Amino acid sequence: MPTYHEVMTTDLSKLTTAATKWDDMAGEFRKLETQYARDVHGISLGQNWQGLSADAANVRFTVTLNEYEAAQKEAKAIASLLRDAHTQFVDLRSKVQSVRDDAVKAGMAVSAQGRVSFDTSRLSDSERSAYVHDPSYQESVRAAVGSWNAAIARAVKAVADADDGVRIALEAVVVDSNPLDGTLDGFNAGAKSDVELYEADRAEDIAIRINGGEKVSAADLAQLQRSFRDNSSRPEFTQTFLNGMGAENTLKLTNRLNDLAYHDDKKQRQTYLGLEKGLAKSLANAMQDPKSQFYTDFREQLKQAGTEKFDLKEAGARSNVISRGHGQQVRGYQSLVTLMQQGDGYSASFLHDLANDIRTAEDKKGYGDPGVWDLQGDFSGKDGGWFANDPLDGVLSIMARDPDAATSYLDPGPDGKNDNLQYLLEERDWNLVDTPEWHGNIETHSDRESEERDVRTGLGLILESSTTGHPPLGPNQDPWPVTPHSEGQARIMHDVISGLGPDQKVHENMREPLSRALASYTEDTHQILGGMGSSQYVTAATGDGFFRDGDKVHMAASQKDLAQFMRGLSDDPEAYATLHKAESRYISLEMEKIPKGADGFTQSNPLSNAGATLGAYSAIREDVINDERMSAYSAADWKSKMAYHVVGGAVTPLYFTTAGGVSIAFGDSIQRGVDTWAWVMGNNLKAEADTTANAGIADHYLGANNQMNLIVDSWADGRQDIDADEKAGLKSAILNGHDRGTNTTQKYLTDTTN
Repeated sequence: MPTYHEVMTTDLSKLTTAATKWDDMAGEFRKLETQYARDVHGISLGQNWQGLSADAANVRFTVTLNEYEAAQKEAKAIASLLRDAHTQFVDLRSKVQSVRDDAVKAGMAVSAQGRVSFDTSRLSDSERSAYVHDPSYQESVRAAVGSWNAAIARAVKAVADADDGVRIALEAVVVDSNPLDGTLDGFNAGAKSDVELYEADRAEDIAIRINGGEKVSAADLAQLQRSFRDNSSRPEFTQTFLNGMGAENTLKLTNRLNDLAYHDDKKQRQTYLGLEKGLAKSLANAMQDPKSQFYTDFREQLKQAGTEKFDLKEAGARSNVISRGHGQQVRGYQSLVTLMQQGDGYSASFLHDLANDIRTAEDKKGYGDPGVWDLQGDFSGKDGGWFANDPLDGVLSIMARDPDAATSYLDPGPDGKNDNLQYLLEERDWNLVDTPEWHGNIETHSDRESEERDVRTGLGLILESSTTGHPPLGPNQDPWPVTPHSEGQARIMHDVISGLGPDQKVHENMREPLSRALASYTEDTHQILGGMGSSQYVTAATGDGFFRDGDKVHMAASQKDLAQFMRGLSDDPEAYATLHKAESRYISLEMEKIPKGADGFTQSNPLSNAGATLGAYSAIREDVINDERMSAYSAADWKSKMAYHVVGGAVTPLYFTTAGGVSIAFGDSIQRGVDTWAWVMGNNLKAEADTTANAGIADHYLGANNQMNLIVDSWADGRQDIDADEKAGLKSAILNGHDRGTNTTQKYLTDTTN
């Protein structure tokens, strides 16, 4: 492996100098070929020499003539490989230099051997004193030094990877590719001019041996991992490798790697999963261009292999069938999506095509088999969740990482022709777990179908991504209530609300992502629930599902559908808390807009609307707590978990950029008073002997009267234009609105226990 010093000091121009000499050598072989063809090989073709001896000589002379041609090709290929190596090394060395320069700009010193240290010579006297006496400063410096050392090591490692690839190519290019050409070890007539092509051949050889169950050496595994690491972003490698493997062997490889990782060689699990990740990245790179011949051909191979059965030990071990034998097999698409979960960067075209092809295989409307993915056993959780037994839900989860791809896949469109959303919400068979039925002690040939524990997980994530314009949020990230949306995003959100709302039930694995999605539309849901928004909300609710106000897109839904949809989400206390927190923040933002000195309708309307919206939340909360369906939580548990989530959300502002390029900030310090209610509630909870939220405190601060009084008080503090009497009037306005909102929403919520 080259060192940092070697990378920085090696004279790379010698590579191009050598390449020129190899080109010259090819020219010399060309001269010899011409001379040999004229003076030797031509004799056996003339009229003066005929018979068996002439024929025998012609055969031998032809072999020699072909060797001259092969020598030229080999020499030119070596020249090309050397130039390829020069290009790669120059680029990679510049990246090492760039990292070094960045380290120096950050106050570091970099030695000739590439070791990073803190450059104290550049500190002022006061800075040096602070460094010497401040342990935290020293710790931060040590962390920075470690980070820069790691960055330089990675850059040097990339050069070493490329160097190893060049070695493989130069060793292989001189090997006779056709042992039947009349020579035992002649020149290489099949010489290739690209380093990555030789690396792909070597990687394919190792992969085929893994597939065959051969005990592959640690050196070969490391070589395969290096090839993926160095080349998974280069189509010359990825397409050559996958084309050589074919779709069927690619799927067998990922299954074999998983067999090794989870069953046969668990101690080396990270090695095998690392190889699978490299394979996934290679697949992503190779399938970028849907117009390429490779894309078309490989997709067709995947279609063929996607429904074929393959061995996988994880599936065989979970079989619970006795009379029908053991060793159940998996389908190709299940293995493919399991592989893809290890990678990223897939093109929208590939994700869409794959999702469509999987749907075609299962959708009975297209003569597919809804039970094609059914397996015995539950593949979810820590032990089995790595296997994508539901390939369509798995693709949806991957697609959720790309909001634009997610939106375009689910958006019904202005004409409503895209039915993917309808299929997933209303038509698809999600029962993929088969359990044998028994009559006494006799096992029948019938199975009982059911859903597994992580069913619809991918659907929930893609709905969040497709309706918000950003990937699904993670821990300690709250949706911001005023988020810009596109027409497609709003259209999907409207159809989800109108599709799921009437049942007042949402699958448990979809509640939290959908609550995060809906919370980003709080600007609209506030107006809909408050009942005092623009009439455009009413008109658009039964039309396109959105309307435009200048450059802004507003989602529209009927008040009834929205309230019922929120009720379905609220079976999960954290989902309810997400919506409630976003609404509370939006109310505070709206109240900040009330100008000083405002009176009458300008002042009371926002408060009345806020009260009505909070009234809707109170009605939903009351319906949840009183519902006999509550089995997972007691009323006290629900309130405690909801309260804890409200005060345990994002503490500092977080930022991301939407697909449309709009910068969004979310957190609790964007506006004065945004989280006053949650802050006060949190202080009281933390003051308890047990810091876990309890139902008593939750009851107090979730009570509408207390929250609304606190909202008005916190807003009015510091405003000289509002006296005590006026504050009382404002509280009356918000409380009256609350009664209106509660009464309206209660009419929409029906008993769904029967």
